[in-house]
Amino acid sequence: MRKARRATVLGWRWRRRDNPLRRHSDRAEAWVVLVTWVLATAGAIAAGVASALVIEDVMARSREEGREVSAVLLETAPAALRDVSTGATYTHVRAKVRWTDGEGIVHIDRASVRAGTDAGATATVWTDGNGHLIPTPMGPTEAEARAVLTGVGAAVGGGLVVLAGGRLVRLRIERRATELWAREWEQVGPRWGHRTG
Repeated sequence: MRKARRATVLGWRWRRRDNPLRRHSDRAEAWVVLVTWVLATAGAIAAGVASALVIEDVMARSREEGREVSAVLLETAPAALRDVSTGATYTHVRAKVRWTDGEGIVHIDRASVRAGTDAGATATVWTDGNGHLIPTPMGPTEAEARAVLTGVGAAVGGGLVVLAGGRLVRLRIERRATELWAREWEQVGPRWGHRTG
């Protein structure tokens, strides 16, 4: 037995109004789909670009405001750490260091240094200009990669939120159309009675 093939007619919801099978809800649903996709696309692009620009700005400011200073280790840094659960080896550990800022003030704090470095050795640390240690700023390539990933994430997330909202609106339209169809069937169905053939 051959399976019947269903033909899909593109744009049937947009055809002329004299189609007796097209309901008002079909046209409303078509508009919701169109508006949802336009908003999802435009919103995703806008969210992605805005997020990427914000991340780029934050990273650039971090590189500009940070100051690279030379510090002296006050203790021998611990050996490299190995995480038994993941198998990762950490080549940088925290150790006590001393540095002098531009105003001649001596600071002592714990900073990330290469594992196993001996006491008295020098290490490069980054400060915010107020004597506080900051993480090493990302290089331009890393910052660009972070900005791109953040932008893509924001674009996908924003687009999915809009699509989910559009789907909820479509479900309400479909539920309302089903209720109207059920009401009409209650009026017409009994007139057909038990006729056959």
